[in-house]
Amino acid sequence: MTDPLILHIETATDICSVALSKGGRQLSLVESGEERSHAKLLNSFIRQAVEQAGHMLKDLHGVAVSKGPGSYTGLRIGVSTAKGLAYALEIPLLSSGTLENMASGSASNTEVEKLISIHGTNLLLCPMLDARRMEVYAGFYTTENKLFREVRADIIDKESYRDILDSYHVCFFGNGADKCKPVLDYENAHFIGGINPSARSMISPILKNYQKKQFEDVAYFEPFYLKNFIATTPKKKVL
Repeated sequence: MTDPLILHIETATDICSVALSKGGRQLSLVESGEERSHAKLLNSFIRQAVEQAGHMLKDLHGVAVSKGPGSYTGLRIGVSTAKGLAYALEIPLLSSGTLENMASGSASNTEVEKLISIHGTNLLLCPMLDARRMEVYAGFYTTENKLFREVRADIIDKESYRDILDSYHVCFFGNGADKCKPVLDYENAHFIGGINPSARSMISPILKNYQKKQFEDVAYFEPFYLKNFIATTPKKKVL
């Protein structure tokens, strides 16, 4: 089977990221951490990622999107764009979980590699995304990127994850981990900075889905919001 040329879209957080891969190899990556910029940047990033690799959109074998959890607006923009491309180009739509992607991508981090070399299979990976106040979206994965505990919206206190941390070393990372560090004061808790959602981290999980033909229904696919979107109204009235 020819190595598939796949476009990857990551918009679950403030980071807008697009990558192009062929098989398991990254061909290009374009990303920005500018807040609330997805609507402005995403389409141009897609063009740049494809053109930098010397391809055109018509060459794609599939388009993949990070399905969440994360920002409601970011996920909606990413998913609607991916669905539009899949429909227009008549190619498969693929998805993978944002936290799963982060766990997969963390394996290349030198600090995570060091923890794995020390603790082996007794180490779990816990990517966290900030869900406001002391709540995070979190999932636990083995170092082989297999799901250990399902993704949940967790309210963090000093007793959080005690049952897991009594038996395993856990590597926490992502933009939700910083606020948890002072609270999760356990010897077995390790906090690593600088690991964020990126389209490059989607390449391995998405390739597995493509090889298994685990495609999404373009008409009915929805992001994994995890929590219902709650609209807020301004406190001050503007005349």
